[in-house]
Amino acid sequence: MDWTAFALSLKLAAWTAAVLLPLGLLSARALAFRVRRGKGLLEALVALPLVLPPTVLGYYLLVGLGGDSAIGQVWTRIFGHGLVFSFEGLLLASVLVNIPFAVQPMQRAFEALPLDVREAAQVSGLSPWATFWRVELPLAWPGVLSALVLTFAHTMGEFGVVLMVGGGIPGETKTIALAIYDRTQAFDAAAAGTMSAALLVFSITAIVIVHALGARVGQRRG
Repeated sequence: MDWTAFALSLKLAAWTAAVLLPLGLLSARALAFRVRRGKGLLEALVALPLVLPPTVLGYYLLVGLGGDSAIGQVWTRIFGHGLVFSFEGLLLASVLVNIPFAVQPMQRAFEALPLDVREAAQVSGLSPWATFWRVELPLAWPGVLSALVLTFAHTMGEFGVVLMVGGGIPGETKTIALAIYDRTQAFDAAAAGTMSAALLVFSITAIVIVHALGARVGQRRG
């Protein structure tokens, strides 16, 4: 078991979920309640990472964040090192890849909220922020938690984008998925099997949690 790679994957997954929590909440709520014109196009853009091959997405991120790009050059001037093949670059790529896993469950949870509950909050004089914080978020929490679990689990197993943008540098960008690949290439079946089994158990647990939370959202919608 490559515990360094496993710890790095946990760190990457935790940071990705933490970054996408506020961004996902704002985006999901806007798509559920505010956006009307162009909503279908925005939802398609959110879902784009789901249908793009990971190597294609990884290639465009590699070009867009590389040393020849404007973003890469600005980053290098400020921090003294490149964005590609660093943990920060890996985190940015992971956030972009996981947008649909964070936004879609939250959006469905907000859309499942009874309309009369929101109207009652507004009639009672609650501000939009108070309505969100005291009424909408407590009711939508199963979808929010489901989004975080999906984001965390998907980050743990992501391979293509991680390899393209991170490069698999030990201790810096080598995640558990890349460690499994390396052990397989080295014909170390025992190590690869142990790490694969750990990810399998992790993934099954995540699916069970998401289905349980999704059932609660579905009951509220019904």
